[in-house]
Amino acid sequence: MYKAKFENILKVLEGKKPDKPTLFEFFLNNPLYRKLADKTVLNMDDQLSNYRIHISAFENAGYDYVTYHGSEFNFPSGERHSEESISLNEGGLISDRKSYEEYSWPDPDQFDYSRLKDMEDLLPEGMKIIVHGPGGVLENVISLVGYESLCYLTIDDPGLVKDLFDEVGSRLNRYYERCSKYDTVGAMIVNDDWGFKSQTMLSISDMRNYVFPWHKKIVKTIHSAGKPAILHSCGNLEAVMEDIIEDMKFDAKHSFEDIIIPVEEAYEKWGSRIAILGGIDLDFICRSTPEKVKERSIKILEQTKDRGGYALGTGNSVPEYVPDENYFAMISAVGR
Repeated sequence: MYKAKFENILKVLEGKKPDKPTLFEFFLNNPLYRKLADKTVLNMDDQLSNYRIHISAFENAGYDYVTYHGSEFNFPSGERHSEESISLNEGGLISDRKSYEEYSWPDPDQFDYSRLKDMEDLLPEGMKIIVHGPGGVLENVISLVGYESLCYLTIDDPGLVKDLFDEVGSRLNRYYERCSKYDTVGAMIVNDDWGFKSQTMLSISDMRNYVFPWHKKIVKTIHSAGKPAILHSCGNLEAVMEDIIEDMKFDAKHSFEDIIIPVEEAYEKWGSRIAILGGIDLDFICRSTPEKVKERSIKILEQTKDRGGYALGTGNSVPEYVPDENYFAMISAVGR
């Protein structure tokens, strides 16, 4: 069985060479968790069962950590219809100042974070938790308002837009502050999708005005606890990479697509200044043979081994439509 060693992923996040090739993934999927977890864990039925399954699955796959939410804190929004895709215009509860004032803003201090303590006795020696959020600053504002409505509001009522981002951002900052106090937590993912394939979702000036200041504060909160901050964000962010690296000061960037910039190129472009995580494109993983997936995975490990600051994984996550054999081919490239 693989012996987790959080120092491996920590070195990657610090831009250093890990002691051995290292894996990174945001999350897997429920059937895969159950396939990877020990059978003894699957047979346990108590309030800690889900924690045990996730921990066992991550350990058995060869990760040095497990990802998990710090609590059930979230921003309730309206219903969205989910078929092949999810509309960014559905589910909005806030459309004007009146509905903004009537919305029941959740208090992150009213949620239970004890799972981060309860998991301490379940974590194998050497393993820690990497906490992620209930969506990010921009994602949650969009879910509360709707994407098109938010775009109109940036022109029609910029004061309301600022208030919306401040309400969401301040609460997320407090969530990460609460999570950072636990010794079981080794790093944090700030997950907030910012872009389309061609550009950021809002204008760069609006991103810098409304979104980035809160991410800067959140990263500072995480760093104040002595822990690295990982940005998970999809889309074309090339125009704001300097903001990510120099202003917000994220330690690592995750989520890459070949159609935007292949991870191999991203590493050459930014890998000396920010850790690059994952990046084996999901479309490539789904359409390729296991042999091709492993071949590409080995090549990027060879490309990065002498410089460090890289961990192998998918470009985003491992949803259920990813063939299991291709996922296993990818992680087998680390040679465990």
